[in-house]
Amino acid sequence: MKNTIRQVFHSSKFVTGFVIFVIILMTMLIYPLINPGNPLEMIGVGTFAKPGTYVSLYDAARTSTETLRLADADEKRLNQLLNDSDRISMVDWFSAMGIDISGLDISDTDALLDLWKANYTPESKPKGMTQAKRNYYKRLNNAIKEISASDTLVITDRHAETGDLEEIGNITKTDYVNVGQVANVKSLPLGTDNFGRDVLKELVSAAGTSIVIGMIAGIVATLIGLTLGLLSGYVGGLVDDLIMFVTNIFTVIPGFVLLILISYSIGQEQRGATVVAMVIGFTSWTWTARSVRSQVISLRNRDHVNLSKLSGHSLVRIILTDILPYIASYVVMAFILQVSSGILAEAQLSLLGLGPKTTTTPTLGLMMNWAMLYSAHTNGSWWAYFPVILTITCISFSLNLMNTGLDQVFNPTLRD
Repeated sequence: MKNTIRQVFHSSKFVTGFVIFVIILMTMLIYPLINPGNPLEMIGVGTFAKPGTYVSLYDAARTSTETLRLADADEKRLNQLLNDSDRISMVDWFSAMGIDISGLDISDTDALLDLWKANYTPESKPKGMTQAKRNYYKRLNNAIKEISASDTLVITDRHAETGDLEEIGNITKTDYVNVGQVANVKSLPLGTDNFGRDVLKELVSAAGTSIVIGMIAGIVATLIGLTLGLLSGYVGGLVDDLIMFVTNIFTVIPGFVLLILISYSIGQEQRGATVVAMVIGFTSWTWTARSVRSQVISLRNRDHVNLSKLSGHSLVRIILTDILPYIASYVVMAFILQVSSGILAEAQLSLLGLGPKTTTTPTLGLMMNWAMLYSAHTNGSWWAYFPVILTITCISFSLNLMNTGLDQVFNPTLRD
């Protein structure tokens, strides 16, 4: 046994896959301790908040400030104000007014603003320009003037008795607060999804649920396939014909179509994670049964099996002690592939809206379904779906790499 384990961990492919899978499992166990709470809690009012660190403006305005004079602060403010579409619109205005812009680099904020301030007037009416477009340029000009000229923002509040606004403080351009002193700061490394939920917390929980679904589906499929394969291969005769008849029926019917039909018939409210896993397991055992049967047929007439028959040992003892140990490595590899297939099957089902019910626990497939329903792929909200795709890829890659490593160790034709 020790020698076998040593051989397994000498396989670079198995070790690589094992390390990736362990990292994923450790993340699922440790991250909820760092960031506890319900992964389906809606913390955002809007949808698809971008990744970043969010600071409460209410608390920041009441935090003691420090004065910092940074040389490039104004330039950064202007660069933040003028996005690419605004810069292109300014160039369009220059062209409509017949202003020479040869040699102008729109990424040069100072040159662009100098040309704008020298030529723009709110009364300008470029030929063919709509009133809505002229109003856009007025708003842009007011924003440029405000950020360029204003050095102080005044904070006001209503008086408790009179209801009149009164000044309670002001914020200058050189006022900075230490984020560590702000009462409410929230880091969202992967932003929020369409429901305003923390994507990273949701992703960690979903990965754990999907792996559990894959494990349950793998155990069910492997047990069914192993039992039927052992009986069919060893007993033979009518038992073999009957088991192979059932197996062939399940093989002819596309497994995923059967999975869709069963999931649909169960109903949304009854489709919990465990139920979905059981359904996946009951529809994906056929290739395991056929493969185990082939292995057992090659073993049932070996000398040690015949000797066990002559000794009067029971059918169960012969299968468990004289045949099963010789195909144990193959069963482990089949189980790993069944787990990977179960995770992918759940993702496919959930994309079609036939996965676990959406109100209890997230899964990787459900996260993909939510992102697709709310058009995350078309509005640029990559954080709602790309990390999910990457997680599914890493889990499947690690499991298949482990299986390939085991195959190299136990398959004589592939062994180095």
